[in-house]
Amino acid sequence: MKNQKLIRITTVPLSLDKLLSGQLQFMSSYYDVIAVSSEKEYLERIGKRENVSTFHLEMTRKITPLKDIVAVFKLYFFLKNERPFIVHTHTPKAGIIGMLAAYMAGVPHRLHTIAGMPLLETSGLKRKVLTLVEKFTYACATKLYPNSFGLESIILENKFCNSNKLKVLANGSSNGIETSYFSPEVVTTVEVQNLKNQLNITKDDFVFVFVGRLVKDKGINELVIAFQQLQKIYANIKLLLVGDYETDLDPLLPETLSIISNNYAIISVGFKTDVRPYFAIADVLVFPSYREGFPNVVLQAGSMGLPSIVSDINGCNEIIKEGENGVIIPVKNIKAIFDAMLSLYSNDDLMKKCKSNARPMIISRYQRDKVWDAILNEYQNLE
Repeated sequence: MKNQKLIRITTVPLSLDKLLSGQLQFMSSYYDVIAVSSEKEYLERIGKRENVSTFHLEMTRKITPLKDIVAVFKLYFFLKNERPFIVHTHTPKAGIIGMLAAYMAGVPHRLHTIAGMPLLETSGLKRKVLTLVEKFTYACATKLYPNSFGLESIILENKFCNSNKLKVLANGSSNGIETSYFSPEVVTTVEVQNLKNQLNITKDDFVFVFVGRLVKDKGINELVIAFQQLQKIYANIKLLLVGDYETDLDPLLPETLSIISNNYAIISVGFKTDVRPYFAIADVLVFPSYREGFPNVVLQAGSMGLPSIVSDINGCNEIIKEGENGVIIPVKNIKAIFDAMLSLYSNDDLMKKCKSNARPMIISRYQRDKVWDAILNEYQNLE
């Protein structure tokens, strides 16, 4: 088994780093693993950490037909030379380039994990193009792995492929979560207090946190307005935003950016490599995203003992059970975000129940080794 080659591909190395952390090294005990992605220096750092080989392939998350064609042929020649047993892709652009090149190269097992569909939030010609790309990716693949049951349903409803190609592994998720790493115990009381002092958060403050890209599709415009409305009633609340803006791909409204800049109770700290301290100083995760595959942030928050407010979309509504470990709200609904934040802030019984259930419900369903074992079992059953 060890001499069989497994090639894992993502559009950018950040996905290998954050979304698949540890998995490549685990698989390297069973296969010769090669990680393929863009941003050569970043990719090579991940290769060293995971103890796997790498191959640099420049790709972009934007629609760039000429660059994409060059990437397909570069990958095709690489695959013809390497002759892998499995090519497994993640993320939309890596999916179409990887599956097409693997099909052309005659790779026997062409696997693609589906972790969200940008086309769901588009319309017109762009949606038609993205739908065509999605269908073409699926046609080139031999197996498809939606990382949530809701996403599987969407694929079938839209007739993107036949059901015999689809399978959700374990309980969903692309990587599971290492619950010993995301644990309230890893952040000390001193560290919590020091970070609160640094961010001007007092012991009486109730902190809502968002972790992720600060973009429109994550519901940040609605979240900021809902928070500002709640702030008019309760002065001791804070909104902590952990993540970077994407002004070129999915920018926030100018008025949203203005509120974030000028509201003392909204604390934007940028991207953080280690988000655990920020969960540790927070009370509730608010994640009003428009679309997801299977959101790691909600797993992380739950594993850190936080209740979550999430949109009623695939992935989110599988991790969170209404009134058990959080609250589920309609998409793009400012009032619903406001009501959910108010509910968890003002209802002590609900807050205590959701908080006490948060971590156990993640451990029982999404512990990382369960997901890794399910993926490995899938690989080993390929002929």
